[in-house]
Amino acid sequence: MKHSPEFEALCAEARAQVKETSIEEVASRLQQGETLALIDVREESEFAAGHIPGAEHLGRGIIERDILGAHPDKNEELILYCGGGYRSALAAVNLQKMGYTKVRSMWGGMRGWREAGHPEGT
Repeated sequence: MKHSPEFEALCAEARAQVKETSIEEVASRLQQGETLALIDVREESEFAAGHIPGAEHLGRGIIERDILGAHPDKNEELILYCGGGYRSALAAVNLQKMGYTKVRSMWGGMRGWREAGHPEGT
């Protein structure tokens, strides 16, 4: 998908402010049996069409409103992902501003997850 230069600049700024994790690191941790707090920040229809197994949906439109109810421990590791890594970085910045200390954005997102051939939940 082609994004505007303004959106690209905004996302680059967000990515510089958050820690990122890779698709392979997440897949490896899941394969080792680790329970991860995976949060899909895409639209509800995108989540319904497929997501990482075990992920929960808290879309960008509601994550700031609902995160405390779903994850009250601000020191819990949260791994956010979207389609490619832009929306998750933007959401991660806001969660950090809310006091969450271990927020990660998964660069490559669901597109990269699928391209790598990892399992998908529906």
